[in-house]
Amino acid sequence: MAQTSTSGLLRFWKNNRTLAIVVGGVIVLSIVFYILDPGQTAAVLASTVRHSTPLVLGALCGLLGERAGVVNIGIEGQMLFSAFIAFLANVATGNLFIAVLVGIAAGALMGLLHAFMSVTLKVDQIIGGTVINILATGLTGYFYTAGLVTQGKLQPIPLGPLADIPLIGPVLFNNPPITYTTIILVFVVHYVLYSTRWGLRTRAVGEHPRAADTVGINVYKMRYANVILGGAIAGLAGAFLTLEAVGSFERGMTNGRGFVALAVMIFGKWTPLGSWGAALLFGFASALQTQLQFIGNINIPHQFIGMLPYLLTIVVLAGFVGRARTPAADGVPYNKE
Repeated sequence: MAQTSTSGLLRFWKNNRTLAIVVGGVIVLSIVFYILDPGQTAAVLASTVRHSTPLVLGALCGLLGERAGVVNIGIEGQMLFSAFIAFLANVATGNLFIAVLVGIAAGALMGLLHAFMSVTLKVDQIIGGTVINILATGLTGYFYTAGLVTQGKLQPIPLGPLADIPLIGPVLFNNPPITYTTIILVFVVHYVLYSTRWGLRTRAVGEHPRAADTVGINVYKMRYANVILGGAIAGLAGAFLTLEAVGSFERGMTNGRGFVALAVMIFGKWTPLGSWGAALLFGFASALQTQLQFIGNINIPHQFIGMLPYLLTIVVLAGFVGRARTPAADGVPYNKE
C-alpha cells in the first residue's frame, strides 16, 4: 500500500513538476507573508480557495470528457446555464439544497446535449461546444428578469476546532458546503480515474477506442456517461456562483471562467490533482488582484490589475499547450465498424 502511494506521488511529481514548483513557491511566500501580516495573508488565501472553486470544477468537467475522448469547450455555457437555473430554483422554492440539485441536473442536461452532438451526431466537438456557449448566453439573457428576490445563499460551516488552527483553519476549514464538496470531488475523481475499473475504461476509450471496443468496452456508453457526469460537475460550478459566491444572477456572470478552466485543465496535465493545484494558482492571481484594488497606495490602473488572471491564462496556454500531451483519441469521433 505504501509502495503504491509512493509511486503515485512520484508519477504526480513527474507529470506536474513545473506546477508543483510554482504552487510550492506560492505556499512558501504565503508562510512568509503570514508571519509579517497574519490577518491579510489569511484573507487572501481564503479568497484564493473561493476563487479556485468554480475553476477546478470546470476543469474536472473538461478532463472527464477529454479523458474519454470528447473535447468540451462548452464549459462556460454549461456553468452559465446551470447558474441561471439554480438561481430560478432558489427563487421558486426558497430551498438552497433543492436549488443546488436543480443546478447540477441542468449541467447534466447540457452535458447530455453535448454528448448527443459529439458522440451520436458526430458534430465537430469544437463547434458543438461553441453552440452550447451561444445557446446558454442567449437563453439566460432572454429569460432573465431583473428584480427577482432570492432566499439567501449558502453560508460557511466551521469544522469545529479545525477552523481555529492558525492560517490553515480559516482557509480550509471554514467554508460553505460547495467549496468542501469541491475539495472532496478532486480526490474522488482522482481515485476513480486511476484506481477503478471505470477509470481504466475511461482512459482506454480516450487513448485507444478501437482496442477498447475489441475487448468489449462500449465506447459510446463510456463517452456519454463521462460527458454527462462532467456536465453535472459544471452544474455544481454554476450553482456555486449563484447560491454560494454571489447569491444572485447577472447576465454573463461566468465572465470567462469556463475558458480559464480549460487552461487550468491543460496546466494540470488532464489530472484532478494537477488541475486543483493549477486552479489554486489562478485563484491566487484573482484573489491578489482583488486585494490590490483595495490598496490605495499602489499607483496602477485598476484595469491592469484586473487583467492578472487572464494574463496568467495566456502565459499558461502559450507555454504549456504545445508541451502537454492530450489523450490520443481526444476530439476524434468513433465509428464502430
